[in-house]
Amino acid sequence: MTDNILVLLDSTPDGQLSKSVPGLLGAATGLGNPIALIVGAGEHADALSAAAAAAGATKVLLADGDNTIYSTPTVDALQAAAALVQPAAVLAAHSDQSKEVVARFAVRTGAAVNYDAIDVTRDAKGIIASHSAYGGAFVVTSAVTFAAPVITVRQGVVEARGTAQPVVAEKLAVTPSGRKSAAIESIDVADAPTSLRPELRGATKVVSGGRGLGTAEKFVLVEQLADALGAAVGASRAAVDAGFVPQTFQVGQTGVQVSPQLYVALGISGAIQHKAGMQTAKTIIAINKDETAPIFEIADFGVVGDVFTVVPQLIAALEASGK
Repeated sequence: MTDNILVLLDSTPDGQLSKSVPGLLGAATGLGNPIALIVGAGEHADALSAAAAAAGATKVLLADGDNTIYSTPTVDALQAAAALVQPAAVLAAHSDQSKEVVARFAVRTGAAVNYDAIDVTRDAKGIIASHSAYGGAFVVTSAVTFAAPVITVRQGVVEARGTAQPVVAEKLAVTPSGRKSAAIESIDVADAPTSLRPELRGATKVVSGGRGLGTAEKFVLVEQLADALGAAVGASRAAVDAGFVPQTFQVGQTGVQVSPQLYVALGISGAIQHKAGMQTAKTIIAINKDETAPIFEIADFGVVGDVFTVVPQLIAALEASGK
């Protein structure tokens, strides 16, 4: 079995690697020899190659892209890279972009896809993926018994990091498949958020609020604690449905799935779909006045009390300690 692990890296239009990259290459380093694939780097090729090598890639394959065609050039490049590298596994971020690509790649090549892994390991027989299943109630493992598995990895779950490598970049020859694809007529870059808070997906600390906050005006308490901790702000589906915050704040099975070092749940009962999106957090703190709330079943630390009494005291203590 080859030691090569092919890693598809996402990048942004302004020439930055996605925040998922360090974890992906860290996971690949634990499995074998990480070889990165970057598609459509263009004028940012040198910078992206250097960043990938710094994150652990022993080689960087660079393929041309086409910003008028959605996903097909990346699938073509991934297929060409896999034929060249003959990897033991293909890793990609569990992002909208990469999920589309690996699904089409798997159909073309007859490979099996393991979606949304929270861990990847290797034994004598091959690569094993672990998944959070049944709303986070169980951790299950899966392995492919044929060919190389294609695995998407949830951002934030892998703590391991690769060792910086010398920059070895190589242009990958790709023959366009001509397969059908959606056409991209224009790209509008959204204005950067003015908030100094970290992005929810991939944040190391998250403070989320639920329907227990009562109103959109009172939800500001969540933001105040998040700012005191340097955390991202999240919300339960109930809080989103109640109009407290936009849907982009939603944490859960149908929202953003997070795996931070610290997750603080304020006034969140802990419905199964919410727990499915945050249960892999390393430390969970719950504050809720209902001592029977399901969130306490998975919390490492729980406070039974009114958030409007407890949280201001917590913020004051954090500010007094200079945290």
